[in-house]
Amino acid sequence: MANERIRGAIVASGLKLEQVAERLGVSPKTVERWISEPRRKPYRRFQYALASMVQREVSYLWPDERTSEEVTESSSSELIRLYPHRSVVPQDAWVKLYSNAQTHFDVLVYSGFWLTEDARFHRLVREKSAAGVPIRFMLGAPDSRAVAVRGEDEGIGAAMGGKIRNALVNYGPLFGLPGVEFRLHDTTLYNSIYRADDELLANGHVYGVGAYMAPVLHLQRVPGGELFGTYAESLERVWESARRITSPTECEGA
Repeated sequence: MANERIRGAIVASGLKLEQVAERLGVSPKTVERWISEPRRKPYRRFQYALASMVQREVSYLWPDERTSEEVTESSSSELIRLYPHRSVVPQDAWVKLYSNAQTHFDVLVYSGFWLTEDARFHRLVREKSAAGVPIRFMLGAPDSRAVAVRGEDEGIGAAMGGKIRNALVNYGPLFGLPGVEFRLHDTTLYNSIYRADDELLANGHVYGVGAYMAPVLHLQRVPGGELFGTYAESLERVWESARRITSPTECEGA
């Protein structure tokens, strides 16, 4: 049976077999054999190079290739730092993270209200928009069941929906900027995710406490690691199911 994961990942990345082969320094027939003859696996250096090229994990392209020890070792290199609470993360960490964004500038939250009050962050969004960087904001739909439950979990009830509405008002000047898109989701979030290219901050959600008291993982994409990819793929699934809005007032009735 052919390894369609490789073919699918190449197609999804917008590349052709010939382009992949050229970048790897092999022939197109060699790449085709990796797909049509699963037992004919490439050398490890080609596995890592191809996985990085199509932004997939090695273990996804070749599920039976790596041992659990290898996966654990690679994934441990993805962790840059662990913060016990979001409140102890340096105030400029988010601005520093997004200042390097070239291809991905993503914010996945329920409200993320504290970030909407940072003038430096607003300025950075404008700068990145002008530079042609795609910017995606995903906030919770204020009237959704998921938001109501999260409000109850944090002990603030309906105030959670209010925080989202206020956050959207604060983001009002950013609506309509080139490349900036807002969407509302009704997903049960277990983490808020802030991604810039191959780095991200994942702020866990813990029952009974606000996100500012929950841990934050600072992760980087590392060939062979699987932590970064897990969070990044989750973010994409939320984006695909979320509803686009073009003004702060469109949140009503979402």
